[in-house]
Amino acid sequence: MRDAVQDEIIKQFEGLEWLDRYALLISFARELEPMDARFRTEENSISGCQSRVWIISHREDGRLIFYLDSEAMITRGIMSLLMKVVNNRPPMEIVDLDFYFIEKIGLKSNLSPARADGLASIIRRIREVAEGEAN
Repeated sequence: MRDAVQDEIIKQFEGLEWLDRYALLISFARELEPMDARFRTEENSISGCQSRVWIISHREDGRLIFYLDSEAMITRGIMSLLMKVVNNRPPMEIVDLDFYFIEKIGLKSNLSPARADGLASIIRRIREVAEGEAN
């Protein structure tokens, strides 16, 4: 199923060389406000990532709002994209979401194995949180 947010992300990356894609990810990372230090706890961290990553969320009018942060700029840029895709959606919609933009913009094939594993861990945690909120 097509998703307008993911399609817009794909359009932004279309026609860019891989180095320009990295630059775009870094620009998205710079737009993110850093997570308040009080939320950078072990409880909010995601294991399986090459760099330190934290996730918090809350529910608003039946929809989930996520905030992700990392010490690594590329990871922060990827998380910025993930937040655009998942934020303001009902929990079950997030659980069932196909993150097809990851392959379409070349992340899947251009990330190191460690970073790809980290991305999979982040998506897994997002789905776990959404599933917990759906029940």
